[in-house]
Amino acid sequence: MEEERKVLIGDKLPEIKAKTTHGEINLPEDYKGKWLILFSHPADFTPVCTTEFVAFQKRYDDFKKLNTELVGLSIDQVFSHIKWVEWIEENLDTEIEFPIIADDTGNISKKLGFIHPNKGTDTVRAVLIVDPQSTVRAILYYPQELGRNMDEFLRMIEAFQVGAKNKAAMPANWPNNELIKDRVIVPPASNVKDAKKRKEEYECYDWWLCHKEAEK
Repeated sequence: MEEERKVLIGDKLPEIKAKTTHGEINLPEDYKGKWLILFSHPADFTPVCTTEFVAFQKRYDDFKKLNTELVGLSIDQVFSHIKWVEWIEENLDTEIEFPIIADDTGNISKKLGFIHPNKGTDTVRAVLIVDPQSTVRAILYYPQELGRNMDEFLRMIEAFQVGAKNKAAMPANWPNNELIKDRVIVPPASNVKDAKKRKEEYECYDWWLCHKEAEK
């Protein structure tokens, strides 16, 4: 039997109906027009996952300022999710305001590529970043023993948005790049004529590496 193809960068997020701590949701329909971070965690009531959910929640307002919503997921049942978020609120003084999908059959996780057989039957720490047109723009995987950096996801969302606005690419460590700081990279010329004009139009290291101030 042929293995089902996993979601890749550039794909549309598959249509999914899911039960969550906030009731039933429909992906991607309920989030069209917004950026979405859809992320899985290995299990409720585990230490690293608990620190991650607190970290996501502490930055939830920052995500919303970037027109971005969060949706969590694991193969635990919804009752476990509800009790876990209650525990987090009661013991860590943090109310989890975003929904968590209860994928107790594992079907959603398998469809999205969130279960890696060599790492067991639980979901890995996976992240899908989906744009307002429901296109998957980035996919990240982390092992069970390593918690994620939520500030990097904020940086990625902002970089995607600034890059699109400026029709430009984004350098390493933006907005603190070692060469061009918070400037953006001009797409390389695709013909000889444009290549010759590049150094006149922009600041460049060479015609294929030019940069400009970013409009934010």
